[in-house]
Amino acid sequence: RTANRCVLFAANSTIVTDRGVDIYTISFPETIFEFDSIKKFTQSQAVFLEATLVLVLSWLLYCFSLRFMKLGNDGRSIWFRLRWWISRLDICFATRHWLEDQKVVKKRKTELGGTFSIASWILFIGLFAALLYQIISRRSIEVHNVRATNAPDLASFINDMEFNITAISSMSCSNLRNLSSLVIGSPGFIDYRVAPLSNFGNYSCQNTSEGPTVILRCNGCQPIRDDLYISWQFVDLPNSPAAAVGFQFNLTTRNHYNKKHMSYVSGILKNWTSFDNRPVTFRGRNTNILKFSLFPRIYRNLKDLRLIQPLFHEFVPGSHFYDTQQLQTSLASSNDGLLNTTVYVNFLSAYIVEIDAQNIMGP
Repeated sequence: RTANRCVLFAANSTIVTDRGVDIYTISFPETIFEFDSIKKFTQSQAVFLEATLVLVLSWLLYCFSLRFMKLGNDGRSIWFRLRWWISRLDICFATRHWLEDQKVVKKRKTELGGTFSIASWILFIGLFAALLYQIISRRSIEVHNVRATNAPDLASFINDMEFNITAISSMSCSNLRNLSSLVIGSPGFIDYRVAPLSNFGNYSCQNTSEGPTVILRCNGCQPIRDDLYISWQFVDLPNSPAAAVGFQFNLTTRNHYNKKHMSYVSGILKNWTSFDNRPVTFRGRNTNILKFSLFPRIYRNLKDLRLIQPLFHEFVPGSHFYDTQQLQTSLASSNDGLLNTTVYVNFLSAYIVEIDAQNIMGP
């Protein structure tokens, strides 16, 4: 508004989900050094291949540089001895030179043979080491076993969960209203009830450069009910209409007793389908629903780590506008001065996924 111009909101709407268990570390050093890229680099057979290339090039450069050294007249200089030993290393081309040392030599060039003999062996050992590393690193496979759950299994899942939902807009936390209740169960069923949001955990709002971020934290969460709804709304304020161009979310879970590992899902929602990239402005009474699923997992290969895997299920858009004229009409109407948001969490408690690593290489 201060620059009196508008810029279309453009962002990558790909949903990112971890492919396993990520190690939770402090992010401060990673902003200075790219530890992730170094870690991926050192854990691959590329190290063996690049080390082999460096050794081969160094050896060839060393032998090539010796050709320009002065040998002297008596044949006792260090350069003569080095070149002589290189000729003795010819084990691939002139292989009988050790037996013919006592014979009269007319003309024999084995120095070049020694150079390429050692280079060939360096190349062979490096490629063989890379092949061995690949075989050893892929000797095990990850096995997933799905089984039905019971009450003691679910009671052992105690996780720390955090929801971060950002309304990408020019609003602030001053626009936020009605974030205090929690709906448990499905409407119309016997388990349906409304409870204070404090029963779930702590909640707060934080102003960011993208817009107001609603933060929901639950430390040491016991297994929640199958269905859970958390709703809030933003209202119009002077010079700050209740409108958003998208939603950014980040959901993380960590084991309460072992915070070294975590699971997460994050992404940006611009509209309800990835096949339509037209700009959308969300505003109006119909609520925007973000659906998440929580899946319990037991990692047998990590000392029976019990971690809940968050998954993004669906985004159901509420009232929105494509046309500029319709949006201007809505901004002038007090009836549309709302932006309703609901987070729907479905805990898939019927089954548990057990993850283990099995060795696939025998003797």
